[in-house]
Amino acid sequence: MARWIARLVSDRTAQNHATVAAQAQEHEPEYETTQVIETDPGAALLVTPGPHIHDTLTAQGAMLSVIAALLPATGVAIYLFGLPALWVVVASIAGAMATEALCQWARKRPITLWDGSAALTGLLLALTLPPTLPPWMAVLGAAVAIGVGKHAFGGLGANPFNPALVGRAFLGASFAAPMSAFALPFDTVTGATPLAEIAATGTYSDLWALFAGTTGGSLGETSAVALLAGGAALLWRGVIDWRIPAGIGIGTAAVAWIAGVDPVAHLLSGGLLLGAIFMATDWVTSPITRKGKWIYALSIGVLTMVIRLWAAAPEGVSFAILVMNGATPLINALTRPKGSRKR
Repeated sequence: MARWIARLVSDRTAQNHATVAAQAQEHEPEYETTQVIETDPGAALLVTPGPHIHDTLTAQGAMLSVIAALLPATGVAIYLFGLPALWVVVASIAGAMATEALCQWARKRPITLWDGSAALTGLLLALTLPPTLPPWMAVLGAAVAIGVGKHAFGGLGANPFNPALVGRAFLGASFAAPMSAFALPFDTVTGATPLAEIAATGTYSDLWALFAGTTGGSLGETSAVALLAGGAALLWRGVIDWRIPAGIGIGTAAVAWIAGVDPVAHLLSGGLLLGAIFMATDWVTSPITRKGKWIYALSIGVLTMVIRLWAAAPEGVSFAILVMNGATPLINALTRPKGSRKR
């Protein structure tokens, strides 16, 4: 029984077992977040906060793998939007890394920019931003992402919410007009968003453009094929768990079908693929158990569609992920293996 429970709880195909947890605790030693689940008097299963990676993949290796997987989408965005997109990416990454170093220095902790976590947060944030955003706003958003979304909760492995989405939420609330600007490729002029067309007609007139990457939007919304290629690489390496993007896709498509709108258009438009593949799968803020991952992912898909179809906001992926990040501790508690107890 103990062996079965151990397999179940450690199933995070990119998120479980020990090596990386030790590194995260080494960076932030004053925060004790370890849980012990006892299955019988002779066996104790140690459950620690993510990121936990199977096999020989380290925290640094995992972060760098995700950064590498995002390079195709980043390259497409820079090709489509030119230098404005490049400045947003550079500003966001620089702001994240500078804030990381400052926070670690202020807390008298080793400065660990080499682990890639700050650079990854900056890149993820940049891909949620429009190419027309002033670079100083990207720097500010990255500072909030790292300072508030990460270090305010204790640093690497202790944050309950995805830091990049915390930064994006701050920018969206503070600078609504620049954040809602929609730029078309090549000439960076504004136009109607795919989600606006889908909301008006129930579908999108050029699904191939959504897939291939010739539509406008935020940097990470433009090319579905680039995002899928990066996601496939992460799945092959075991860095992310397939259940989460699959569950989000199923939840999104199911609600779209029930509502009588085009599921494919909703799956390919907006920030859904970026969120499902690269943000909802965050090792720290997603559930541990298989059942928990399905609950978490399906809920994100459903919430995304509820916001898209019936709320004032045109896009709901970021908010849906943040809501379910907050629900992750409860999901973990409700889906713990039967017969275990937490002390």
